[in-house]
Order: sequence, then C-alpha cells, then structure tokens
Amino acid sequence: MEQIHQSILKWYENNGRKALPWRTLHEKFKIHASKEHLDKLKNIHPAYGVYISEIMLQQTQVKSVLQNYYFQFLNQFDSLVKLANASEDEVLKVWQGLGYYTRARNLHKSAKICVKEFNSMLPSNVQDLQKLPGIGAYSAGAIACFGFLQNEAFVDANIKRVLSRFYKLENASLKLLFQKAKEFLNHSNSFEHNQALLDIGALVCLPKNAKCQICPLFEFCGAKFDYEKYTIKKKIAYENLDLSLYVVLKNNQFILQKSKQKLYFNMYNFLELKNHKNAIYIGKFKHSYTKYKITAKVFFVQDDSFEIKDEELFTYEQLSNLALSKLALKTLEIYKKYIHAL
Repeated sequence: MEQIHQSILKWYENNGRKALPWRTLHEKFKIHASKEHLDKLKNIHPAYGVYISEIMLQQTQVKSVLQNYYFQFLNQFDSLVKLANASEDEVLKVWQGLGYYTRARNLHKSAKICVKEFNSMLPSNVQDLQKLPGIGAYSAGAIACFGFLQNEAFVDANIKRVLSRFYKLENASLKLLFQKAKEFLNHSNSFEHNQALLDIGALVCLPKNAKCQICPLFEFCGAKFDYEKYTIKKKIAYENLDLSLYVVLKNNQFILQKSKQKLYFNMYNFLELKNHKNAIYIGKFKHSYTKYKITAKVFFVQDDSFEIKDEELFTYEQLSNLALSKLALKTLEIYKKYIHAL
C-alpha cells in the first residue's frame, strides 16, 4: 500500500490539477496558484472556499464553474455571514444559469444555520457537516479533508469508478466502497491523495476509453485488462415536456411570475398561457433540465388590459437585476431577436 500511495502522489505531482483555485486555499498549497487567483481568494476562509466549490461542482463541469461562477459568487458573498445576510433573490441571481437551484437555496439556509449555531463558521467534523442542508456523505468528507485538512475518505462518481476497478467490484454498495476508500486512504497526505483520486477518475480512469497505460495504479489494478466490466452505467429516464411561454408587455412593462413549482422554484419566469387572441409566435427553443427534455414555443403579446393577479411588472432595465430561470433567459433571447428583426 505504501508503494501504491507513492505512485499516486508522484502522478499527482506531475499531472494533477493542482492550480484549481479551491485547491490552493491553504497556505502550503498557495504555491500552485496564479497571482490572479491569489488576489481573488485572499480573504476567503479555506473551508468556505472549498464548501462553495463542492456544492457548485455537483452536476456541473469544472470548466463551467471556474469560468463563470466560482469567483463571481465569492466576490459577492465572501463569507458565511454575508451569504446568510443576503436575500434569497440575491443568492439566486448570482447563481443564475448554473442550474439545480436547490443547491443555492441550501447554501443560503446552511449559512444561516452556521451563523446561528456554529459561530459563523462551518463545522469541522463530518457528522455536523451532514446536518446542514445539501451536504451528504461525500460533500462532508470532501469539506473536512480539503477545507480542514482532516484524514477523511469519501466516494464520488470518479472515486467509485477507480475503486470498483482497482478492487474488481461489480455493483458494489456505497457502504462497501466507503470501507475500501478508508482502507485505501493515505493518512500521511490525505489532501493530495484524495485530490489525485478525483483527477485519476476524471482524466485517466474514464468510463469509456480508459487510459490504463498511463495510470499510476496500472501495476496494482485488478481490472486493467477488463475495466469495462466494472463501469457503472447510469441511465437517465427523460420526460418530454412541451411549454408555451408568453412574453407579455403591459404598458411597456414585462409581466413575470415567480415560479412556485419545484422546477425553477422562486426564479422569475415568463408566463405559461394556454392561448391569447393577440399572441404572435416568435420562435422556439429546446432545453434540458434534470429529467426533462423541454420544447418551448415562445409568443409575444402587447396587452395593456392584461389582468394582473400574483404576477409582477418590470421594465426592460430591471430584468438584468432579477433571478431569471434559464428558460426565461432563453425566452428573452428569442424576444430580442424578434424585436431586432422588426
């Protein structure tokens, strides 16, 4: 096992994604950070920076989080206190476009709990971390390890694939995989060991076309000649959903509604109507969200007598300050193209 650990760390030293900003928050790892990242992260507590990254990286690719969301979020909310004191609308606005908005609402709820119960700090142990909304076994272990430098093992999709192949485990339970992860843990350098496992899964031990010949575990891996047998396949059963979205102008103001449905809850959306006698069809788009494959037709209506119930009116300028759903953003783009073509 010592030889295996050395092989993993050597590979990480040469090939790991050590410069990812959430991996450079602790003093001893700042040597891998760019000056730009150091400036942006200078006031961020390591555990908080790790926490935000772990929640953002759920269901979202590293590239997207890094380019469009991580620094923007930390710039707006650089501590749990600022996050807790913000309104939900403010949090959702900064999260806009990242999707799976329950994650943002859980961050907001957790910040309030931490301010009230944990002296405005994240708890440092796995048990208390898992009591916070949106933090499961994996996230708790990752935050404890990467945020607080504790010797904690955990299993995500990448580590699950690496361990399943290494130990030749078919359809292993999460309990068994977690046990193996603990046995596999390098207690002398758990931070880089776990980061390496994540990178090996993401860059080398791929679901298809695994790069076994360059894997640091090749010599020791039980499945190096039949790795596909131990590939976990997850099929998503998509539901088709047809929507009719209406851009309605009343006295030159847009009518929007806060969603009360689970899909885009509390995000602003354009109206879903059955029909409107003065509606003009202006385009359509496709959109995927969680388990839905959405086809949305977009209509434009100018109706100064439209009856307002629980909807709200906004000027065009005000739209840029609202937490709009991705559906609303795509609908707005269709509208802009229509107006531009007139």
